[in-house]
Amino acid sequence: MTARDTTDVATDASPERLRRRAVGVVAMTIAVLSFSVSSPLIKWSGETGSVIAFWRMIGAAVAWWAVLFVLRHRSGRSYPSATTWRMVAPAGLFFGANIALFFTAVTRTSIAHAEFIAALAPLILLPAGAFLFGEHPNWGALRFGLISIVGVAMVLFFGHAGGDASVGGDLLMIVVVALWTGYLLASKRALRTGIDTIDFMSCVMPLGMLTAGPIALVIAGGGVLDLGAKGWVVVLAMTVLTGMVAHGCIVVAQGSLPVASIGVMQTAQPALAVLWGFIFLGEDIGALQVVGMALVMFGLGLFTWKSQADRSVPDPTEPIPNER
Repeated sequence: MTARDTTDVATDASPERLRRRAVGVVAMTIAVLSFSVSSPLIKWSGETGSVIAFWRMIGAAVAWWAVLFVLRHRSGRSYPSATTWRMVAPAGLFFGANIALFFTAVTRTSIAHAEFIAALAPLILLPAGAFLFGEHPNWGALRFGLISIVGVAMVLFFGHAGGDASVGGDLLMIVVVALWTGYLLASKRALRTGIDTIDFMSCVMPLGMLTAGPIALVIAGGGVLDLGAKGWVVVLAMTVLTGMVAHGCIVVAQGSLPVASIGVMQTAQPALAVLWGFIFLGEDIGALQVVGMALVMFGLGLFTWKSQADRSVPDPTEPIPNER
């Protein structure tokens, strides 16, 4: 071992670096747990998913603008410009539609189906990033994606008869995956212009209401104010847990962990969501579905590690995240 190698090892194992990694792991754990409870919470409320989504968007918009106001008041920097709003607009419109339809799909199919269909989005991002941004992905990583596709097929087709799953809800989730992909790609385009995360999120949330609002009105028949006590509890919880805490923890983790590590940790989210659905909602899980879930996480973990090690896939944590 050379002197340089010894220095590198010592630096890598320094107390400060280990502390930062520990902080990153804790932050990602909190983020994954926060995102994983979203599907069960929506279903538990018994309310129209798109209405929950609309009010969650409003709550998140208020929260992000409160953060923006405090930061800008201290720094004296200007608020997002017209150019920033214009650059973020496509991402915001995709995001609002994605949230509204995802929350709707969760109430129309099983949590297992919804979460594991959504988990396939990274497999679409690899070729999309190559086509739209001229990236040079590791195409060999896609072979690991085939493992996940087999796993999702097992989740979809080996559930108990008469469960919560439905073809209509599953098809809606396919639309959700397309919208989520559009959001991540539009986000990448906007962030590449130098827009910072706070400005981006502060613009995305209000813009998202432009699509989430009409979808809620159509699906709920105009009854966007018809939320019961549990519905308002879920709106508040989702605003805090996914709108603020999860996104904030992702930002902390990005400064402490390799992006591949973040991606691999996120693969645990769908399985945790299914676990909460089983514990708190009594949703059935078949033995072969559990095998399928394991295959999905194994395949996506290998795919993420292989492809993101060289940043070849549009980073799903810029600015997130999932996933809601």
